[in-house]
Amino acid sequence: MTLEKILYTAKAHTTGGREGGSSRRLDVKISLPGGPGAGTNPEQLFAAGWSTCFLSAIKLVAGKKRISLPADVAIDAEIDLGTTHGAFGLAARLNVSLPGMDRQAAQALVEAAPGVPVLQRHTRQHRRHAQRGLSGPPRRGGARRSNPCGIS
Repeated sequence: MTLEKILYTAKAHTTGGREGGSSRRLDVKISLPGGPGAGTNPEQLFAAGWSTCFLSAIKLVAGKKRISLPADVAIDAEIDLGTTHGAFGLAARLNVSLPGMDRQAAQALVEAAPGVPVLQRHTRQHRRHAQRGLSGPPRRGGARRSNPCGIS
């Protein structure tokens, strides 16, 4: 989905995948996107959940292919809340960082991750509206560049 107007962008930085901790129940205070308040919002939860699942899928694919991942693998997710033709919608991006890995091998892992059954089943209808890509090496001035590859 191409948004005509972006109202808010939620961001999540994920490392570790599902091995980060545990909770028996989720007790979250909800706040409006971009508004005042001490809580989180659904877009932030979506960014955190999707990036965590995607990182876990990359780890699963790497394990099956016996590929070692760098210790500092990370995903930065961005979920845009906006409007198109007067209706609310979401647009999503995942930027995957696999520092030190061969770019072609890293790209193959990123492209294989959506085929993991849990991601395939739950994101099938929404994949064509999202982008995912590898974070490139630092550019001049230290800025990082995303290299998005559309999900078909």
